[in-house]
Amino acid sequence: MASVFVNGLPQQQINPLDRGLAYGDGAFATMRVLQGKVLFIDEHIERLQQACLRLGFALQNQLELINQLEQHGQVLNQGCIKILISRGVGGRGYSAPDIVEQTSVISLHDIPAHYQQWQLQGISLSLAAISLARQPILAGMKHLNRLEQVLIKQNLLPQGCDDWLVLDTDGNVVESSMANVFIVEGQNVYTPAISHSGVSGVMRQQVIIALLENNINVYAEPISLSRLKQADHVFISNSLLGVVNINHLDDNQYSSWPMSHNLIKQLQLSL
Repeated sequence: MASVFVNGLPQQQINPLDRGLAYGDGAFATMRVLQGKVLFIDEHIERLQQACLRLGFALQNQLELINQLEQHGQVLNQGCIKILISRGVGGRGYSAPDIVEQTSVISLHDIPAHYQQWQLQGISLSLAAISLARQPILAGMKHLNRLEQVLIKQNLLPQGCDDWLVLDTDGNVVESSMANVFIVEGQNVYTPAISHSGVSGVMRQQVIIALLENNINVYAEPISLSRLKQADHVFISNSLLGVVNINHLDDNQYSSWPMSHNLIKQLQLSL
């Protein structure tokens, strides 16, 4: 069982009236721990703060949260830390309380063992039947209501496929069910604009920065499924698996992008 800490204390329960439980009213982050260090902790906390502000409340006790995360990272040494922030306890009904006393839940986990093989060998995707709704008010943030992803993951993947490629209701490529997507066309890299749906991950941001530092142009813009199918290379990223090449999308085959291994080395993402 994962080690869980609620509001800084080791326990497995939260208040049943917590708005995170009742309404998905909050945000979360998943961070990799490498040799006792929480990778990109400042960027994760900044994104949590931005998400909370967009939801209408401020992330409280940031320095204390960072201290807790760093201490847990030292104990965990290698693995994954998930932090969940909710608006806290509220009454019945959607209206938010005037005074917010946030709930924080920190849990410690192992990184899935197969991620190392994925990083080394690449994976295959299949097109998901479920599309993501377009809602610009929520686009980009990792909020607590993940029902679309839950429904996507309930479907059985075709044999030989490892994850789903997900479109929005207009047919634009958004992400895989668990990671951001990049395509390579010639000397340029493109990633879907996360302006109407999807999550703008911390690792997506770091990959973009690293590519620009290597004088590779990166563009965030709408990407159609047909364009993705014609791309030279496709890869995905998130904070746990790092950067992973896509070998197939259903019947479409891609070669690995050599630069992906440089990104893994530059960002210290090897598993």
